[in-house]
Amino acid sequence: MFAKFTAAVAAVCLLVGPAFAQNAKPTDPQIAHIAYTAGAIDVTAGKQAISKATNKDVIAFAKDMVRDHEAVNKQALDLLGRLKVKPEDNDTSRSLARQAADKQAELAKLSGPAYDNAYVANEIAFHKTVNGALETLLIPSANNPELKSLLQTGLKIFQGHLQHAEQVAAALK
Repeated sequence: MFAKFTAAVAAVCLLVGPAFAQNAKPTDPQIAHIAYTAGAIDVTAGKQAISKATNKDVIAFAKDMVRDHEAVNKQALDLLGRLKVKPEDNDTSRSLARQAADKQAELAKLSGPAYDNAYVANEIAFHKTVNGALETLLIPSANNPELKSLLQTGLKIFQGHLQHAEQVAAALK
């Protein structure tokens, strides 16, 4: 389990950096698309978990992920609409989406406790990676103060998600 967890963290970490290597900072429209994509990924994962998980705590956690990530993504779209900014697709958001689709397909093959454990381990890895990207790249690179504030609020929520996922994982052992 730990090896899969470590591999998942490493894989997602590789996705965030390459598109912005060589000191290129993402633009606000690119940041918005990356953040939205990450939220949409967790909504999709949560919906899959609601239908496949067998543990009541895992299902409750998945419902929280769907609710919270849909709410933050709605706030992001509302903000971008007010600012008249169109999210810009980019290599990082496309890589995140591809990686997530692969992970969803892998998880779809599992059932019972194996699914529950794999879903929660993936959520831990995903939230660690997204939180790290928010802290070190996305928030510092954001120019618009409202976007930066929304990202900072999202980070606090997602840090709570990470703690919740870790608690669920500990209870599954």
